[in-house]
Amino acid sequence: MLAFCAMRPAAHRSALERWKPRVAGRTQLLLAGALWSAVGALLLGFGARWTLEAFEPGPGVLAVSLGVAAGLLKGRFVLDRAAARITDRIAARGDGRCAGGFLSWRSWLLVAVMSGAGRILRGGLLSPAVVGPLYTAIGAGLLFSSRTAWRRWRATANP
Repeated sequence: MLAFCAMRPAAHRSALERWKPRVAGRTQLLLAGALWSAVGALLLGFGARWTLEAFEPGPGVLAVSLGVAAGLLKGRFVLDRAAARITDRIAARGDGRCAGGFLSWRSWLLVAVMSGAGRILRGGLLSPAVVGPLYTAIGAGLLFSSRTAWRRWRATANP
C-alpha cells in the first residue's frame, strides 16, 4: 500500500520527495471514498441532530427529510460529476503518487475554505434551524456521491 520511493536515486531527491508517502491508485480510491463517506456521515449526523433540536418533532423530521432530499439531488446532479473527476484524476496519475494527491491542491484549498466557513456558520452567524438542514443536505450529498469512488475502487480489485 505505502511505498517510500521515487524514480531518482535518494541522493538526488529532496527531503520532501524522499519522505512523501506514495501509494497505489487503488489506495487513493480507498482514501477518496473513505473521506467522502466519513465527512458525509458526520455532516449528515450533526445536521440532523441540530435540525431536530431546532424544531418541534414533526417539523424537525420534515426539515431533515427535505435536507436529505436536497442533498441527494445535489449529489446526483453536482457532486457525482466532481467525484467522477476525482476518480478519473486518480486513474490518470497511476500508482506511486502521493497519498494525499487524490485531491488536487485546489480541491484541498476548497476543503479548507469550506471547513472554515462551516466553523463560522456554527459560531452563530446563522440559526441552527438554517445550519442544521444545510449540513444535512451537504452530508447526504457527499455520502451519496461517495459511491462513485467505492465503485471504482471495487472495479480495481484483483480477481
